[in-house]
Amino acid sequence: MFAEERQQKIAELVASHGRASVTVLAERFSITTETVRRDLAALEALGTVRRVHGGAVTADRFTTTEESITERTVQRPDQKLRIAQAALKLIPSSSAGSILLDAGTTTEVLADLLAQQHTTTNTQGHSNGKTPQTGAASELTVITHALPIAAKLSTTPGIALHLLGGRVRGLTQAAVGQSTSEAAARLRPDVVFLGTNGIHASFGLSTPDPEEAAVKAAFVHSARRIVVLADSSKLDAETLVQFASLKDLDTLITDSEPGSELAAALEDAGVDVVIA
Repeated sequence: MFAEERQQKIAELVASHGRASVTVLAERFSITTETVRRDLAALEALGTVRRVHGGAVTADRFTTTEESITERTVQRPDQKLRIAQAALKLIPSSSAGSILLDAGTTTEVLADLLAQQHTTTNTQGHSNGKTPQTGAASELTVITHALPIAAKLSTTPGIALHLLGGRVRGLTQAAVGQSTSEAAARLRPDVVFLGTNGIHASFGLSTPDPEEAAVKAAFVHSARRIVVLADSSKLDAETLVQFASLKDLDTLITDSEPGSELAAALEDAGVDVVIA
C-alpha cells in the first residue's frame, strides 16, 4: 500500500471514530509506530487530523471547541439511549431518594426515561384501582441546573423537582456561576449523573468552559455517588478545564470499551465501567 493511500485510510478511521491511537494504527496497517507518527505528521500538516499524546483526533477537536445543546441532541442517539437506560437502573424505584442531573444531552435522555417511568407507574396505579402515594416521603427528589431537564420533569408525578438558579448559559441552557456552585455545595444528593466533554487517563474529566467546570466540580463534591454518562466520542478526549479526577468517580457508563490506557487508569482508580 502506498503511503498516500494508507494516510487516506488513517484519516477516514480518525474521522469515523473521532480518534485513533498510534498502537492501533500500527497493528491495523502492519507498520511501525514510527511510520504511523510520520503519517500523522503529514496529515496534520494538511489539516486533516490533530496529533495528541498517543495518537490523533479529528482536526476540529480543540480544547475550547463546544457545540450547542441543539447540535449535540441529534448526535449518537442510539448510544445515548443505551447509556441512559443503563443509568436508569441505578435509580431506586421502590423508595424515595435524591438524584442530581447535570446538564447534557445524555442526561436529558435519562430525564425522558425517568418521566416515562414515573408517569407509567402513576397511570398503572390508577388503572388498578390503587391510589398512588403522594407526599415528600414517597417522591424521588430530582435536582438540576438544566432548563431542558427541568421542563421535562416539572409536571411528572412522583418527582419533587428542585431547580438550581444562576446565570443561564445559552450554549448549554444550564445555570452557571457562583450562586449555582454554592447552592450545589449545600446539598448532599444520593447520586449525581454527570456529563463530560472528555474523560482522559491522566487529565480526568474536563469541559471547555470554566464556569461549567466549576458547577460540575461542585456536583462531584456534593454527591454521595458519582456516575458519569459519556458516549465513546468522549473517551480519551481532553478539553480546556479539568473538573474531576478519575479517583473521584464511582461509575462510568459508556457505549464501547475504553482503550487500554484509559481502561487501566479507570481500573487503578476503582471505577466501575458499565458498557451499555
